[in-house]
Amino acid sequence: MKISQFFQKIVSFIKEARTELKKVTWPNRKQLISSTIVVMITVVLVAIYLGLIDLFFSHVVALILQ
Repeated sequence: MKISQFFQKIVSFIKEARTELKKVTWPNRKQLISSTIVVMITVVLVAIYLGLIDLFFSHVVALILQ
């Protein structure tokens, strides 16, 4: 591939990407905040769940190894 073709493909890709980004419907501030809160709550709940599962299996293994 020639260098000029390579750069033409890069320029074409950037132009197409900009065109597609103009079509995107971006969330407003309220939607962004509510989505962030949902994600944070979900992460905390999953972390608590995994922590409890880990604690449970740690005690089971400790009992088995005694």
